[in-house]
Amino acid sequence: MDFEIRLSGAVEVRAAGRRGDLRSTKTRLTLAALAWDAGRTVSVDTLIHRVWDDHPPGKAREALHAHVSRIRASLRIAGSDAPPITSRTNSYVLQVDPDRVDLRCYQSCVHQARALRDSDDQEAALRLLDRADGLWRGEPLAGIAGSWAEHLRTAVGETSLAAAMTRTEILLSEGRFADAVPVLLPLAEEHPVDEALAERLAIALYGCDRTAEATRLLQRTRQRVVRDIGLDAGRGLHRVHQGILSGTPAAALLRRTGGDEKKPARPSHRVPDNLPRDVPWVGRREELRRLTSALCEGQGSTAVVVTVEAIDGMGGVGKTALAVHLGHRLRDRFPDGRVFLHLGGAHPDRTVTTPARALTELLRLTGLDAKELPHDTDELVALWRATARDRRMLVILDDAAGSEQVRPLLPGASPTAVVVTSRRRLPGLPGVRPVSLDVLPHEDAIALFTRRLGARPGADEGDIAEIVRMCGHLPLAIEIAASRLLARPSWGTSDLLRQLRTGGPHLAQLHDGERAMVRVFDLSYRALNAEQQLVFRRIGLHVGTEFSPQAVAALTGLPVAAAGRVLEELLAHHLVSEISPYRFSMHDLLRDYARSLTEVGDVETEDDCRRAVRALVDHYVATADRADRLAYPFRSRIADCTEPPVVSCPELADAQAAEQWLITEGANLLDILDWLAHHGTERQLAIAVHVLAGFLDMEGHVLAAEPLLRRAVAHWEAAGDSASRARALLDLGAVCTHSSRYAEAMSAANEALEVARSLGEWELQSECVHQLSIPLWQTGQYAEAQALQKKSLHFLLRTDNKRKIARSRNLLGITHLHLAENHEALQCFTSALADFTEIGDERGRYSTLNNIAKLCQRTGDLKAAENAYREAIGVAEGMGNKRDRATMQMNLASVLDTLGKTDEALALYERVLEMTRAVGDRRGEALTLNGIGRAHRAAGRAEQALPLHIAALAVIRRIQAAGEEADVLYDLALAERDTGRTAQAVAHLTESLEASRRLGARVEEERAARALAELRGTLIEPGR
Repeated sequence: MDFEIRLSGAVEVRAAGRRGDLRSTKTRLTLAALAWDAGRTVSVDTLIHRVWDDHPPGKAREALHAHVSRIRASLRIAGSDAPPITSRTNSYVLQVDPDRVDLRCYQSCVHQARALRDSDDQEAALRLLDRADGLWRGEPLAGIAGSWAEHLRTAVGETSLAAAMTRTEILLSEGRFADAVPVLLPLAEEHPVDEALAERLAIALYGCDRTAEATRLLQRTRQRVVRDIGLDAGRGLHRVHQGILSGTPAAALLRRTGGDEKKPARPSHRVPDNLPRDVPWVGRREELRRLTSALCEGQGSTAVVVTVEAIDGMGGVGKTALAVHLGHRLRDRFPDGRVFLHLGGAHPDRTVTTPARALTELLRLTGLDAKELPHDTDELVALWRATARDRRMLVILDDAAGSEQVRPLLPGASPTAVVVTSRRRLPGLPGVRPVSLDVLPHEDAIALFTRRLGARPGADEGDIAEIVRMCGHLPLAIEIAASRLLARPSWGTSDLLRQLRTGGPHLAQLHDGERAMVRVFDLSYRALNAEQQLVFRRIGLHVGTEFSPQAVAALTGLPVAAAGRVLEELLAHHLVSEISPYRFSMHDLLRDYARSLTEVGDVETEDDCRRAVRALVDHYVATADRADRLAYPFRSRIADCTEPPVVSCPELADAQAAEQWLITEGANLLDILDWLAHHGTERQLAIAVHVLAGFLDMEGHVLAAEPLLRRAVAHWEAAGDSASRARALLDLGAVCTHSSRYAEAMSAANEALEVARSLGEWELQSECVHQLSIPLWQTGQYAEAQALQKKSLHFLLRTDNKRKIARSRNLLGITHLHLAENHEALQCFTSALADFTEIGDERGRYSTLNNIAKLCQRTGDLKAAENAYREAIGVAEGMGNKRDRATMQMNLASVLDTLGKTDEALALYERVLEMTRAVGDRRGEALTLNGIGRAHRAAGRAEQALPLHIAALAVIRRIQAAGEEADVLYDLALAERDTGRTAQAVAHLTESLEASRRLGARVEEERAARALAELRGTLIEPGR
């Protein structure tokens, strides 16, 4: 019979199109209080509070009993299907499937939809959300007042908001922006300070070309947040706003005091002040705060130690502007004068200002007659220090060539402060406190361009954001771009942007009538010696964004030590940046400039550049080959596939160091593959992707790896190289296994095995058997995997390859474990661990320790299991394989959960879930979701567990991991049992029992049978 208890809208009981008579409001509220906890015991005190708040009638228990009696009478319209209300000691329980209560079913659908969305099953999630929408009939408990009713409405309102957000996230991810807008608009009006909601609505509006509405919404939300909450809006709103302004595709936006002190009296002597004109200021707040604090500290004391501040940075970064603005800002702090002196350090073609000439100018500016000044430098130094001894001046020494030029100009013991600007770092100055300027943050860069441009028709915010991005957020480049636009009154921002994009290299387009970024960089480049210039130019040829001394040595042909020294010199000139020890990068505009120098042909021929890049590629591939052999020694490799490196490889002492090198250089290695895919030969690409296959697989780069691996298979087949083709198939199969595409993995391994047999290569056959056994195991084909491993081990025992023998025993032990052959499993694991330990294979050790822990867990020795898992995790510490670490942490979490350490288990599970999704491990994701659900159920939160188990089951079935399906079905059934969904629990336990029988998993079969028998024994006959 179609029976339902409705809490959405008016509270009522419906059956076969009829409505039960509940009469009074209190009776309806009592039904709601029981139905909300359907299948769960509710105490009398809780019910009284829900119905009458803190003001119950004198005989509340009797009144409650009367309401329950009316509810029982109303439920009789369901006939024999009427759910009973059981009275127990001081409690009641409405024994009905929670899904018969519309709001409980509504919440369950929403939670399941969210879990499925997180597991990328968008279609199933939308179906559940549609079902939830069909259950919604209006405000919950309509017409009923009271604190509990309000609390329930609030809780359901949060679920309703989550449902809408989940739907829109799916719609947005599918590019259905117009469909998302009507879902979000009413919610945004209802929740005007919900920033996450505003972000999604803005993206939806922007995605369907309603950009003006999107920007107005973001501005309005920021204002409301400040006004209503008193805090600045979060970074998310700013990120979306800037993305819209910069023209970022909508899909991409879904991914990321002055004191009260009196002014000093003016001195009687001459007060110099030749500061250049200040400009309206934008940004550099932290740098200004730091410099202001340094220059003002100790001003109330009698200290006479000179304050020296140095501002350094690349050409065009705004050093002089910052120093001048600082001077104007602190005008009243330095009553004895403000002196600006340009030292000409950035002009290698001109004679640098000598200390004697600079001192003469300083003394002249302070009021001394130039005719009376001495000519000897030492005498000028003494006179300058005597003049400045009692004066509180600010001296700006602009564009210093180096420490030697500046050191004689420091005033010694004096309240005078000195600010030095330079394109070079100045480590040789006593007491110097450098402030190194970087480019402007994106928002400040936009503000600088906008302020420089002023009010201008046709200025588009998105164009401006893209212009400043193309300027590399470099202040001078932004100034030049704005100046160029001002000089063309007929242009709009779109015209300037078009010119930057299509008018040739955009660095060459950054010029106005007087200034050009190329000339600014020319000054820095010409100040370098020949060796420094060579390194600077060749860095422009690097295919990645960061580089090491070894990479630069490969590009230039210099020894590694010489390359490192030159990089340090370029760092001092602010032509490269050191982002971490011995890891460097170069600003985009500088890189464009460096590349342009190689394209001119005056100092570099096309052949020179081609050979340099080829040497770089060979360096990375050769070093990666060496690292791969240390990090992943079990792989079957193509013999002698790489060229000897042109420079000495980095020191890779062991597997851990090798794996760390691969991770550190990961982005460059991916860029090398991309370069080879577009510019190399098919053979070069096939060799490189084979060398990097272990890294790509272990670090989760499966999307990048698979198409290249397929190209490699095709190449070796076309070349008629069967041995290499078999190994490429093994590489492809491993990637398919770890992305949970087991049928493809088995197909690739079988094809490789056929080739190996035709070649008679026993070692290769053994590896093919091993790779085939893994997807067999993970799809629950334990007997087949065991048979293969026994044959392989029989052959391997006739060799002296301990690593492969240990690996085979470890995998054989896994099959014994799943078939409940615990003694045999322990023998295999113990032998494997001994061999791995003897040969120093840490990866093999932690893998085997993990399996021993699993065995202990299966046999009930939980403490031993916990210790073994922790030991395995400790062995793997510092190694790069994210997938293995995630698996061990997931297994440890399952033991901690069983031991009652639920909070620690859940924290581990949440970290693991993020890792498995990051590396594309669908099987690991499903097991983690199931584990999180199990932990919630153990903590008494079965309703929270239910959608997690459902999502896990959906993933397991999608990837056809039959070996895990029985476990997930079992855990899902227990959650259903605990939430009163008895029929579903029986059905899923039956499925778990049948799946276990198919797999030959006796332990799981007996477990499901026991739970099924217990559950059937507790079933309540209809009508009782």
